[in-house]
Amino acid sequence: MKKAISLLLVGALVFMSGCSVKVNFRSDSDNVNHKVIIDTDTGADDGAALILAASAKTIDILGVTTLVGNVDLEQGTKNAIAALEVAGCDAPVYKGSEDTYNGRIVDAFSVFGEDGMGDANLIHPVGEAKEQDAVSFILDTVRNNPGEIEIVALGPATNIAKAIKEDPETMKQVKMIWSLGSAGLGPGNATPVAEFNVYHDAEAYKVMLDSGLPITVVGLDSCDGEAQWTGEQFKELEASGKAGKFITASFAKIREFYANNGAGDNVMNCDPALVMCLADPDFVKETVSVHGSCITDEGETYGQVIFYKEGFTYDVAQNDFDYNVTLVSNVDKAGYFTRYKETISK
Repeated sequence: MKKAISLLLVGALVFMSGCSVKVNFRSDSDNVNHKVIIDTDTGADDGAALILAASAKTIDILGVTTLVGNVDLEQGTKNAIAALEVAGCDAPVYKGSEDTYNGRIVDAFSVFGEDGMGDANLIHPVGEAKEQDAVSFILDTVRNNPGEIEIVALGPATNIAKAIKEDPETMKQVKMIWSLGSAGLGPGNATPVAEFNVYHDAEAYKVMLDSGLPITVVGLDSCDGEAQWTGEQFKELEASGKAGKFITASFAKIREFYANNGAGDNVMNCDPALVMCLADPDFVKETVSVHGSCITDEGETYGQVIFYKEGFTYDVAQNDFDYNVTLVSNVDKAGYFTRYKETISK
């Protein structure tokens, strides 16, 4: 979850030193091996997602790339390294964009606290980021593993858009981009219609959607309702082990934010839901093939993503789109927390 909450309804160089700590829900998916780059603006929710990815048997993290979003680039990079270390993962981390696709500097403000991780004195990483920049790492890794690399985008699309601009032919070799972006078919959080990751750099999100690359989008509507984590569940998580304690502490400020916003003790935690869709196919209950259009005109709808369903005839809009987006429209919300806790506890 990023930024303010709206209650209104409207949406090689291969570095094989990646993670080896693995668990899984399904024995029949033991032969599945997702080679991923995780792109993150690491706040508490991204940290929880990184820990899940590092713990999932089906995922190999080849590298983590960072960018400004929840917090500034330097803080987000430290947060990513700290979260990986908690999970026992030595995947390399590469710093990326500290501005937007068009060069606009955005002052990072986080509802997760000044450090993005609950201001709980959690961030003391031992490791450091690599010297190579994020975009060149993405391109090198895709170039040397054509058709095999999946990018898990937990933050704004800036690094991805810059990679597309620099070398579109190489980026055509990406197997899948998994994006935590848009409101899905529900309300936004940055504005009533826009989700924070998209709103932070809508121009970059538009470049990504318009690229024709295969994209799976998980919106805010996949982590609302029954998928929200309760106060009792956070107590369970805290008692589950080192990683659970870290995650619970990192959510202290966002839980205060929700309570002060009249949302009680329940908190949306969307980024791990995206990773869960990749790690555990049974978590996904329904998807729809769509064309995604991102609004970049300044105004009330800036950052909104409009989805046109394949096979649906609209009264005015022509259906001559490239339906390159798979929108996750339903997940196992009731089982989300249990699946998460069982994975990171092992």
